[in-house]
Amino acid sequence: MTKHFTLTEANRLLPELQRDLKELQELAREMERQMRELKLRKAKQQPSVSGQSADLEPDSFFEQEGRIEFMQLEAEMKVANFARKGVMLKMLDPGLIDFPSELNGQEVLICWKEGEEAATHYHSWRDGYAGRQRHPEAGED
Repeated sequence: MTKHFTLTEANRLLPELQRDLKELQELAREMERQMRELKLRKAKQQPSVSGQSADLEPDSFFEQEGRIEFMQLEAEMKVANFARKGVMLKMLDPGLIDFPSELNGQEVLICWKEGEEAATHYHSWRDGYAGRQRHPEAGED
């Protein structure tokens, strides 16, 4: 059974989710940096026209690949933590999080986008982010 959040519950959980999102974004950036670096290092390892290649330690490639694999596992765990908390991480950058909810007897998703101070909008499962509407409990801007 899916947990349904009230707007108050969603906003109460939001600071924790924002911290989790920031950690995941930083991890993703570092993972991308490491992968770019590894790709460059491997390209330098390719023999040149003269048949010579850069003198690089093959074991260091394996170490870096191992670090990247570990970061991938860590990222997967962090993504799964969002689901364990009952929310859906829809986009990493910018962060977009949906909270299953019920409004007027209908299944909806309270949505929050990175940069917003609080969750104040919702949309149907069918309409997605493009169909966002102000939540009636959110008050005025």
